[in-house]
Amino acid sequence: MNRQRSRGRATLATIAAVCAVAAMPGQGHAADGPTEYTFDPAAVAVQGAETNADATELKAGSVYRSSIRPGQKLYYRLELDDATDAYVSAVAVPKAGGKVAYGDGITISIRDLDDTRCSSEDAAFESAEFPRPIAAYAHRTVEKDSTTCAARGTYNVLIERESKATSSSEPWELELRHEQEPALKDGGSLPTEAPEDWPSASPVPPVGRQERTGGSGFYDATSLESGEWADSVAPGQTRFYRVPVDWGQQIFATAALSNSGTSTEYLGNALALALDNPAHGHVDDATLSYSGAPNSVALDPLPPVAYENRYDAGADVSAMRFAGWYYLSVTLSPDVAEHYGDDPIGLTLRVKVVNDRKPSPYRGEAGIFGVTDDDRDMAKSGLSAPEAGASGTMKLVAAAGIGAGSVLVLGLGAWTLLARRRAVPVAAQPGADGRPTPGSPPQGR
Repeated sequence: MNRQRSRGRATLATIAAVCAVAAMPGQGHAADGPTEYTFDPAAVAVQGAETNADATELKAGSVYRSSIRPGQKLYYRLELDDATDAYVSAVAVPKAGGKVAYGDGITISIRDLDDTRCSSEDAAFESAEFPRPIAAYAHRTVEKDSTTCAARGTYNVLIERESKATSSSEPWELELRHEQEPALKDGGSLPTEAPEDWPSASPVPPVGRQERTGGSGFYDATSLESGEWADSVAPGQTRFYRVPVDWGQQIFATAALSNSGTSTEYLGNALALALDNPAHGHVDDATLSYSGAPNSVALDPLPPVAYENRYDAGADVSAMRFAGWYYLSVTLSPDVAEHYGDDPIGLTLRVKVVNDRKPSPYRGEAGIFGVTDDDRDMAKSGLSAPEAGASGTMKLVAAAGIGAGSVLVLGLGAWTLLARRRAVPVAAQPGADGRPTPGSPPQGR
């Protein structure tokens, strides 16, 4: 009976898994018009504190959701050791249809209990003054021969929001992550100075234009490899993509809008292109003007991924400090709708990753700070992280289904054989007097 119940539970679990995968919501980027930002469904809701004594701890490897109002300064807490480099990122998501002004944004910093700032970064709206997700990170790195922010203990994460009086006053949602960088290989000797120059000529991407629809957040960003990728973007919409960039590799990216026959109205800063690193730290951005004719914009040339980039004073070079998924986001200004209508405009992304891969400097698994064969397969197939997870789940479900089905078939066969054996008359057994027992079939002679 226990074995039968176990088989039943396995079958029900298999069916439940199939149903769970089948019931997964479709990605928001399937819609033609603007969609809401897709937050990581694993995010835990937390509330920032006005005082650091009341701050909630952000645990390593976890993602959180919070919010911040204009002018607020919110604290969160970290518990760090004296050897591990830690990163905390914040993605600020203004409400669609709201208003932002030049200089609006957030500042994120990590500080010790004496309020010594370990590092900080701004994420601000500049000439492209329209709402869209913006990201920034801060880090606590333990540097040799330095005692600043090197002690084990409690650290504060402070997020501050700046908004003009003319901007929308609604809270901005926040997506927060705390990641820890793996330890370096024992005895590893790495440069402590960033490179001074690198190739700056943008190479030509492989020929052959293919279609890939972008996601609506870091969580469901569509995977890309080197190539020319066709999509479309509606006024007010942000598309997210991700590209695996390994150690020693260099990424180039260009975004282009197609022509429109509805108007020739000139709009400055009609499209915003941004690049963020695996820890969701901002790397670079660019804007594109539009007047109904084809136009394109490219990110500035960036150095190959190298550990020593962190020692450069420039934020864009310093952000190219580890391998992993680099995120491209493209937002079309909502003002485009006034002159060109609400329909999406053709978008082309040209991506090129060059150079051979170099070994990881880390000891053991790199986690998000590395590129695996599975990552490269996802980039080739165009799967987002949730799609790849669903695909893997379906393979497990299929294998489990085959196994459970085999058990059921064998079980049914055994049950049938047993039932048949029970149905066959049993040879009469002699009683104490040597005669057949009552009810027994006649014995053969």
